Amino acid sequence: MKIAIRLDDITPGMDWKKFERFRELLDSYDVQPLIGVVPDCRDPKLDIDPPREDFWEYIHALEDSGWVIAMHGCHHLYTTSEGGLFPLNRKSEFAGLSYEEQLALLRHGREIFTAKGIRTDLFMAPSHSYDLNTLRALKETGFHRITDGFGSSPYQWEGMIFYPISFDKNRAVRMEKSDPARATGMHRASPAYAPDAAVTIVTHTNVMSDGEFGFFERLLKNNTENVISYREMLKMPAKPASRADRLKEYWMAAGKRMIVSGLAKLHAGA
Repeated sequence: MKIAIRLDDITPGMDWKKFERFRELLDSYDVQPLIGVVPDCRDPKLDIDPPREDFWEYIHALEDSGWVIAMHGCHHLYTTSEGGLFPLNRKSEFAGLSYEEQLALLRHGREIFTAKGIRTDLFMAPSHSYDLNTLRALKETGFHRITDGFGSSPYQWEGMIFYPISFDKNRAVRMEKSDPARATGMHRASPAYAPDAAVTIVTHTNVMSDGEFGFFERLLKNNTENVISYREMLKMPAKPASRADRLKEYWMAAGKRMIVSGLAKLHAGA
């Protein structure tokens, strides 16, 4: 199974020390990831360092070196408690809003990207939450690919191409040589399964611990043939997803949310 890497929450005021540390690690193995850039960040939790004045020039330089850019929402502000079609979380910038409201957000983000010379048709929803109105609005604003979902290869649904993320990054790494279907949570009989399986591991450099840096260093060192740059992921063919695939994906996301929430409550009470 091939493994690509995705970085969320790329903003002018992110934790630049951690980002640069991770960039140096990726560069040492010649791996170019997908990055989710917030067009107009208004989320105070993402303001860690003073805003970098040459931010957009820096993003262009990353793109020129092979990094792939997705638009990561618009303001990165959670306005609803909806999980949407992929309920890993119960918060969203988009899911639950009207089509017109979502279209306005996406147009605003697109206008900023255009003004800054950034062209992409890839979308990354904050907290992974989107609904059918999101997909309609995305297509209206020129987005046709989204980095989300569970599966073992890219798939097509509702006129969009989805590039799956890992259900469990540790299991994905452990199982990738023996059974890629188990690693991604999908069964071999699923139409979304392919012999040349691929999945994306998600991370947020702002909150990465030394342990997480160690995880990625081991991943890159021990899987040099299997960790790929995201541009290779985008070249993979996408198969149609069935209603059963989507239903399974929904319940996997909801189940993971409940498990994570339960563990958090357990630790809080310890």
